[in-house]
Amino acid sequence: MSDCARFHVITGGPGSGKTSLIDALARAGHARSVEAGRAIIQDQLAIDGPALPWRDPQAFAELMLSWELRSYRMAEAMRGPVFFDRGVTDLVGYLTLIGRPVPAHIARAAERFRYNRRVFVAPPWPEIYAQDAERKQTLEEAVRTYEALVTAYADSGYELVSLPLVSVEERVRFVLDTIAA
Repeated sequence: MSDCARFHVITGGPGSGKTSLIDALARAGHARSVEAGRAIIQDQLAIDGPALPWRDPQAFAELMLSWELRSYRMAEAMRGPVFFDRGVTDLVGYLTLIGRPVPAHIARAAERFRYNRRVFVAPPWPEIYAQDAERKQTLEEAVRTYEALVTAYADSGYELVSLPLVSVEERVRFVLDTIAA
């Protein structure tokens, strides 16, 4: 699968403002994906399912892979830039973070389902970090997640662009200016 220059990943640890940024980009008329992890957790909690990161991390990862591949396929039918709330490569970082081996099929997916060479990374932001029903990680775990994701994307050949710790509106301008350059 060839690199798709109009597919822009926004990644980072939990609670760093990724989804708020993507929501704002969507309100401005840009296509977007929905984060797999939070939606899967909500669905699994609703049905008392086993595929939760604290019950069965491998099953959780497989559901995330399926979700991300479907999001990618749906984005292929969209016009213009598409902003992804995480990407397939996030799974490599997640599995590494929790000390699990990365299965060959997930590694292949990260190699074949490519995004724009520049990946936006939201750094840890203690001032806005908050736990909730789906986000059970501590701030320290969020920092470790960020570090694992940075490594996974860098190792996969992406150029990392750190998002500034500024208002959502300023982040939107930063992202749009960066992709226009």
